[in-house]
Amino acid sequence: MKSPGNLEKGAMIGITCPASKIEAEAAEYGSSVIQSWGFKIKMGDTLKGHFHNFSARDEQRRTELQEMLDDKNIRAIVFGRGGYGMLRILDQLDFSIFEKYPKWLCGYSDITALHLHVLKHCGIQTLHAVMVGGMTAQNVGDEYVLSLKNALLGKKTDYHFDRHTLNRAGEGAGQLIGGNLCLLAALCGSDSVPDMTNKILFIEDVGEYKYGIDRMMMTLKRAGWLDQLSGLIVGGFTNNKDTEEPFGQSVYELIFNTVKKYHYPIAFGFPVGHQKENLALKEGAVHRLVVRNTCYLKEV
Repeated sequence: MKSPGNLEKGAMIGITCPASKIEAEAAEYGSSVIQSWGFKIKMGDTLKGHFHNFSARDEQRRTELQEMLDDKNIRAIVFGRGGYGMLRILDQLDFSIFEKYPKWLCGYSDITALHLHVLKHCGIQTLHAVMVGGMTAQNVGDEYVLSLKNALLGKKTDYHFDRHTLNRAGEGAGQLIGGNLCLLAALCGSDSVPDMTNKILFIEDVGEYKYGIDRMMMTLKRAGWLDQLSGLIVGGFTNNKDTEEPFGQSVYELIFNTVKKYHYPIAFGFPVGHQKENLALKEGAVHRLVVRNTCYLKEV
């Protein structure tokens, strides 16, 4: 996997919103945070309006993202927010210039589809990380927001995290890949799915019914995604819902039961997802996952 390279102070960062709409005040504040890190910014028009729940019509969102992918002066793109919309424009994007002049693509949630597509077709690392809409006065100085800044400046991943009772001990190494479980399941059978052999997969989600999470895990299992992993990282599953007749397992329990026949290490409760604790992760970069008395994820 090719890295877009470390950014230096003064580098240009593009900000666009290729999916759901973002409030103008949130866009302005998040952009000012990135600017305070010493970067120049180029804000797109999709941050200023909306078309129903989308930030703009499909064509405008696609055109603006394409222009930023093609702009050789832009060294990274930090997205406004996720929501829904990337799948509607993904197949119309042209990555030919981006492949020659790669840049960091930074976001999570709906942006998961773009991460996997780029890994599959371009072989270029991306950043699963907080977006502009997630930067607030309350979190701007915390380690999770700053992990995006650090990753852009070239700091390697080296995260230690707490043990969990459902963890399966072990060590594994491989390219890190993953994101929002709903999007991962939606990509099954499409041309955006990389080979999952010897990968460290991470998953997270928000606002899903437990039976839905179970169904998505079974979808990944039936598609062969879980067979030959080097490790599995389970992040935050926040705001879960249950039916009137309870599903009968916690989210972590149902995930564990889906993968219990495999032998690779599993780490539950990793700080990634739709929550405050959302560390930047370099997708496509080789990492080592250690799940023992001391648990850590480290870029090799």
